[in-house]
Amino acid sequence: MLKKTLAVLALGASLGLAGMAAAQEFTLRATANSNDQDEDYDGLVVFKNYVESASNGAIAVELFIGTQLCGNGAECLQGIADGSIDIFISTSGGAAGIFPYIQVMDLPYLLTDDRLAERVLMDDKFTPKLRQMMLDSSGGRIRLMTIGNTGGWRNFANTKQRVQTPADLAGMKLRTVDAELPQELVKALGASPTPIPWPELFTSLQTGVVEGTKNGITDVMNMKFPDAGVKYMTLDGHGYMGAFWFMSNDRFMEMPEDLRRVVVDGFYQLQQATFASPKRKSIQAYEDFVAAGGDLYVPTPEEKQAFFDAAQPVYDWFNANVEGGPEALEALNASVAAATAELDAERQSEMN
Repeated sequence: MLKKTLAVLALGASLGLAGMAAAQEFTLRATANSNDQDEDYDGLVVFKNYVESASNGAIAVELFIGTQLCGNGAECLQGIADGSIDIFISTSGGAAGIFPYIQVMDLPYLLTDDRLAERVLMDDKFTPKLRQMMLDSSGGRIRLMTIGNTGGWRNFANTKQRVQTPADLAGMKLRTVDAELPQELVKALGASPTPIPWPELFTSLQTGVVEGTKNGITDVMNMKFPDAGVKYMTLDGHGYMGAFWFMSNDRFMEMPEDLRRVVVDGFYQLQQATFASPKRKSIQAYEDFVAAGGDLYVPTPEEKQAFFDAAQPVYDWFNANVEGGPEALEALNASVAAATAELDAERQSEMN
């Protein structure tokens, strides 16, 4: 009797394992060139948990954090295009070589706060427009799934002085990425753009090769830039740090509709996680910056307008020089206008 019971249990176990193996129909390889302290990692953990659970094991998600699968944006996007990578997150700078119009998210002062930015990125206008443009540009191979956040807002940080107006940036050597739009912004504000690779920025600040940078507070503190002499930060919020989440379109479309729905919902969960993560992490980062002797300055509305006015040549440059730029900017402007009207009405309702 015991042998018969054990045999039945063994058969049941083997059938159960076989059922689990059969249930796992797709394995998605997802990568982020960051680390496990980053918002990108937070988003991927939420995505993995949701997709594996909601698909009842039909989808497995493997996470590769760092440069295990690819070393930079161009290389990773090529992996998406050829199918060796299923999911990848990039900033606009990492993808601008393939999708130049993606730099529309770097245009300064267009998004004014988190509530507006999140509404724009969640609506049915702007992101779908970029998705179609990117599918067209990539021959239908690279699909934009969602846009989240990676690091909050870009602000000006420097080693020299408090910056209250564009005039305070005159002649200051500011680090930028090796991309034209941020360099055009720095020039428009009267400073001197100096492209420096991210791993070299600490030493460059320490030695005076550059005197400032445009980054979010979590990046400033994670990289210990106060130890390199950064003592001043102006919360002008000139750039929302958008995170573009790409997926192999072939991989996505080969899934049955019910699993594509799970993946789409998984990216919604991921997006929400990346919206929330920088807000929480920035609280401690700002406290640590001040505790280290840092000076935080919030521009007045009049000073903020002066920055916006000084930055206008960047819009002219974008429209004249970026392929697909006018089309992308028109879509973003329309979405911002609609979202602003919606939020104004919502706020009024909430205050009544």
